[in-house]
Amino acid sequence: MNSRELVKAALTGKEAGRVPTGPLAVHYCARFVGATLRQYTLNPVVLAQSVVSYYRRFLPDAVWVSADTWVNAQAMGAEVGFSDENQPAGGTGQPCVRTLADLDRIPPPDPQVQGRWPLMLEALKRIRKELGDEVFIVACFDQYPFSLASELMGLNQIMLAVVEERDFVKRVMDRCLEYGAAYALALAQAGADMLSGGDSPAGLLGPRLYRAIAQPFEKRLIETIKAETELPVSLHICGDARPILADMVDTGADVLEIDYPVPIDEAFKICDGEVALWGNLDPVGVLAQGTPTTVYQKTIELLECVHRSGGKKFVLSSGCTLAVETPEENLDAFFAAARDFGKSFGR
Repeated sequence: MNSRELVKAALTGKEAGRVPTGPLAVHYCARFVGATLRQYTLNPVVLAQSVVSYYRRFLPDAVWVSADTWVNAQAMGAEVGFSDENQPAGGTGQPCVRTLADLDRIPPPDPQVQGRWPLMLEALKRIRKELGDEVFIVACFDQYPFSLASELMGLNQIMLAVVEERDFVKRVMDRCLEYGAAYALALAQAGADMLSGGDSPAGLLGPRLYRAIAQPFEKRLIETIKAETELPVSLHICGDARPILADMVDTGADVLEIDYPVPIDEAFKICDGEVALWGNLDPVGVLAQGTPTTVYQKTIELLECVHRSGGKKFVLSSGCTLAVETPEENLDAFFAAARDFGKSFGR
């Protein structure tokens, strides 16, 4: 199997021979071409070259195509900017949706013209052309509806509104669902192998409100995407998601990206083989700040835990996005551990 085939096999629990690797390398990739994050974010050629350079240096089985968490919000009219050349893009100014009139001014989604969507699609096409069919490409459609609505309304405001103006929040999330689906399907057509989205602010709601507000929209978005493409869809919520992990499985996602606070054996027990898991080494405490020896040991320990848990559907990764300061020798140790563990993964 080549890397692309290996990841596809692992996601469905088929015999793969070894555990595939796919750390969440996003802004980390820019360092390999000496690019600033502004250049990486705004220039599709630079973004593509960064990802390809990272791949050629480390040879992971999966690479990621992402810029930041504000791509969809910008396409919907949010003001987005940079605090400096080496910080990711973020929201600036006041929230752009406060009333139904604000919501009505948002046009129908068109991935070919709005915001940075065209740039991201061009970057993905370049990466696919450069890497061919050998490598599995994860394309991020940015945010699930609750997280995207949080950016449009402001996090503090939406947390109040879920209690006081829930119907309005759901109206905003309906529009966010349209945008998330449009971007995801455009990425599918541009060459993605998996579609990934985040909903980390939803993890702040607590289990009851998560089930009442965020999870139904996650499920609807996944259903909408799957009605048009057979690509696997992934869901990522940062932090300790154990209180809502079973609910995340019920969204219909094919893959859950597990952050490092969640013990991987508990994740396998809760998910019970219904979804694939992607994770979950600590990207800062281990991969960025540890020694190569520590990284190697922690990676082996994680793989041994997966093996003891009987986990079949698994891709080895960082629990969240790699820090830009992660030493190359630490990533070398990570990939070496994955290779050395080899066929003892237990298929």
